[in-house]
Amino acid sequence: MARQKFDKGVTLIAPHTEVVGDINFSDQLYVAGKVSGNVVASSDKATLVVSEEGCVAGEVRVPNIIINGLIEGNVYASNKVELAPQAKVKGNLYYKLIEMQLGALVDGQLVHEEAASEANVHKLNVDANAES
Repeated sequence: MARQKFDKGVTLIAPHTEVVGDINFSDQLYVAGKVSGNVVASSDKATLVVSEEGCVAGEVRVPNIIINGLIEGNVYASNKVELAPQAKVKGNLYYKLIEMQLGALVDGQLVHEEAASEANVHKLNVDANAES
């Protein structure tokens, strides 16, 4: 069996563990417990995984996220979102790419970031032309 090499650091918030306060991370964060606070990635390669028993109560700003648990707050994913069958998001979900499996639930708006940016640029152009 080949030995797997890890290039990234992985942080685990284990089941039956609660972290109160904001978390900043740069590699991989695996939440199997509860986080009461905002979760922010400082690297454009970072990944947050919220397991089936995991819960985040706060805003999430990450490039990549895999959700199979509960997030209560808005999620901003600058790259990719994967919603597994047990995923529950109570808040708006901002994404560039999304994969959603049968059973996943989003109680909020799904907002495609590129579409929102293009709409804002179009609105600015219309407003500027109206003022001329």
